[in-house]
Amino acid sequence: MSELTHIDDKGRVRMVDVTQKKPSQRTAVAQAMVHMSAETFQRIAAGTVSKGNVLETARIAGVMAAKKTADLIPMCHPLNLTHVQVDFFSDAASHSIRIEGTARIFDQTGVEMEALTAVSVAALTLYDMCKAVDKAMTITDVCLLEKTGGKSGSFVRENATP
Repeated sequence: MSELTHIDDKGRVRMVDVTQKKPSQRTAVAQAMVHMSAETFQRIAAGTVSKGNVLETARIAGVMAAKKTADLIPMCHPLNLTHVQVDFFSDAASHSIRIEGTARIFDQTGVEMEALTAVSVAALTLYDMCKAVDKAMTITDVCLLEKTGGKSGSFVRENATP
């Protein structure tokens, strides 16, 4: 169990002690995919969803979620994020929107969970705003694309969904 940093030697959960870790610049990038019908995709693109501007609302929700990650995931440290960005990449051919979230900090622990939370909540918000039109939407491929900084160094996912 020693590889699981949130478990002590007796198998009890714990928040990792980062007191002795050196602060460094850390960045994480995550993604989520939202697949939908052609009609839903067109309504989002045209700005005709009755609840309002879907992508801007989802962007705000993603940023807010990243800032609240420690309130949602029990063993996450509350962080003073220095940057959160949520972007959308539409693919008309597949009627999908890829959401990409970036979180940055200069601190003693990483921001992977903040980036993952940002894209997850942005995707859920997109679903919420469009569910009256398309209950069959799916959210897929939530994953970490890359991270930099910290003791473990850099990570770049191979074969990520473009």
